[in-house]
Amino acid sequence: MGMNNFAKLPVLTKNVADVSTVDKNYKFEGKISIVLFPGKEAELIKGEIFNLNQKIYKPFYGFKDFQMIVVCPEDSKTQIDKIQKAIGNYTDMIRWNFVFAKDEVVKALYDSFNTVESLDVNLHTSKAFIVDKELNLRGRTDDKDMADGKLFGYNMGSVGELNDKMKDDVKVVLAEYRLALKKNSADRKK
Repeated sequence: MGMNNFAKLPVLTKNVADVSTVDKNYKFEGKISIVLFPGKEAELIKGEIFNLNQKIYKPFYGFKDFQMIVVCPEDSKTQIDKIQKAIGNYTDMIRWNFVFAKDEVVKALYDSFNTVESLDVNLHTSKAFIVDKELNLRGRTDDKDMADGKLFGYNMGSVGELNDKMKDDVKVVLAEYRLALKKNSADRKK
């Protein structure tokens, strides 16, 4: 019998804060989450969100453990509502979750990711992040495009990066959990 060996996606930050600390209706734990921080000027970054929807959400939203978590400042609700409606015209929004919080809470959640970048003055970053079921921020430690090799988040403004890197990395994380589930199921049958 052959064994499938593949590289796991590295953990860059362990124990990020769960989104349930912001809104009890949602949680990272037990889900594979794509997390983004659109900030107070969400209308300006609509293209980034559309890119993410097309390249990452649409191929994976059929997985029941997959979700999108959009962490927004409270005063961006009107802009986010417009973006939701625009995306909803051609996308099943079942796995999109929008969380609104005070500025300092948005910042604290982002800071728990312990990345090398900060949110901008509008509480925005162009990066989308992968958080696994155990509250670990996943990414790359050997990315040739990064000075230190660490890729914490994926640039939503770059269709190429979403398509070539993030899509592959989400596939790896999903495969890790499917393999673990198969192994646990096989172990129970013994």
